[in-house]
Amino acid sequence: MKCFHPLPTLLLSLFYVAQAWADSAIKPNILMILVDDLKPALGCYGDPLARTPYMDRLAASGMRFEMAYCNQSVCAPSRNHLMLGSRSTSLGIYGLGRHFRDAWPEAQTMPQFFRSHGWTAESFGKVLHTGHGNHDDALSWSRPPYMDKVVEYLLPQSTEGGQLTREEAYFSNQQLDRIGSLPKGYAWEVAEVSDESYADGRIARKVIHRLEAHRQGVDSPFFIMAGFMRPHLPFTPPKKYWDMHDPDRFTLVQDQHSPEWAPSVAGKRGGEIVNYAPLTLGQLDEATIQRQLLHGYYASVSYADAQIGKVLESLDRLELDTHTIVVLWGDHGWHLGDHGIWTKHTNYEQANRIPIIFRVPGVTRANSSTHQLAETVDLFPTLAELAGLPRPAGHQPIDGISLLSVLKDPSSRVRDHAYHCYPRGKRMGRAIRTERYRLVEWKVPGESDAAAVYELYDYLQDPEETRNLAKVRPTALASLRQILARHPEAAARR
Repeated sequence: MKCFHPLPTLLLSLFYVAQAWADSAIKPNILMILVDDLKPALGCYGDPLARTPYMDRLAASGMRFEMAYCNQSVCAPSRNHLMLGSRSTSLGIYGLGRHFRDAWPEAQTMPQFFRSHGWTAESFGKVLHTGHGNHDDALSWSRPPYMDKVVEYLLPQSTEGGQLTREEAYFSNQQLDRIGSLPKGYAWEVAEVSDESYADGRIARKVIHRLEAHRQGVDSPFFIMAGFMRPHLPFTPPKKYWDMHDPDRFTLVQDQHSPEWAPSVAGKRGGEIVNYAPLTLGQLDEATIQRQLLHGYYASVSYADAQIGKVLESLDRLELDTHTIVVLWGDHGWHLGDHGIWTKHTNYEQANRIPIIFRVPGVTRANSSTHQLAETVDLFPTLAELAGLPRPAGHQPIDGISLLSVLKDPSSRVRDHAYHCYPRGKRMGRAIRTERYRLVEWKVPGESDAAAVYELYDYLQDPEETRNLAKVRPTALASLRQILARHPEAAARR
């Protein structure tokens, strides 16, 4: 990245940028960086194993949200939340294969909203979830989106000699009627290739070309959403990113059991991860396999970080940084063996806590952070207010709250909890997270509260969620149930 201006000059320039935005003299560019399956496994969040210099540098130039949460820990719903500002429990969409326009045909997405106010909205890589029968949304974009592969292999031995694998089929909407008969691709691949041999390198190049075109004379401000695939499975970063990490440094989770007294509906075993070779439920208990998965996850995060760094360096090189809002967002967290779980799909902390980083010239202070509880749905109204636009009021319910006051002052508070959910069979797990506690209510929507089963975790005294305290902390349980009662019953599946 380029060198910083001397402090007085920089502060003066940022003052004029912020004042111009406030007077609507100019419209800021917006660059949203989306990273699939990214938990806060970043150096800027204190992870000692992370090798993420570019995302760390972005955080050092803006504000880091320490307590940010997705609204459901699975790809398609989480991306609906981002695009619509609406939670699953408002939309009634909880799965991968249901397109939001089937249920809400008149909904206005975030890029669609900005298009209506004069921005050029473009999509690169994975923004909405495509696959599992789902597809993109043409109404959101000024130009056709650039799509690339989510599941991708280069070595024949990773795919039983180059066959179509079941996860490749899922994510490319091929042969969905015979998924079970397709071979499994490997959960990891180590190939000595260039960055652009895999999708994330190509996505970065496409975004950079777009930034260059804008710098050469495009008049309208841009609203770019750049979606990077890794660290989503399979773990396929080029070899040099595997080499950045010493596998002997990875410490396996010692207690890999469900929390004591937790209801069985709260946990999971297997799922997505055993769709990859050579993994079975039994092998997931093996230390060698766990260490390989940890290595693959962190190497994949480093690969994504390097591609994001290329984009951010280009933004600076082209002198677009002083009038571009940058937001980095992970769509949900990821279990790395805690509670014996791998991947996501739960209401636990590791599946729901996400990174959110804002860099807003003239608004955010460098290297600032906040413990304000934030949700994915908050990004839509926040960006609208930052751009001087009215609060979104689409046909869909807008559940988010603007975080602008927090961006200006990290000690400001606009909500006292975050809300998320996860369904399991007929039961819905609705959850709230305060600074200290998480409450989860499991019941069939519409049933009496008397039929509900609860989980209660105290992160001040038990950050690893080793024991469900719902039956031994009646006062805390009652108080948190009152907060949960502010939220309506979960909408039926649409």
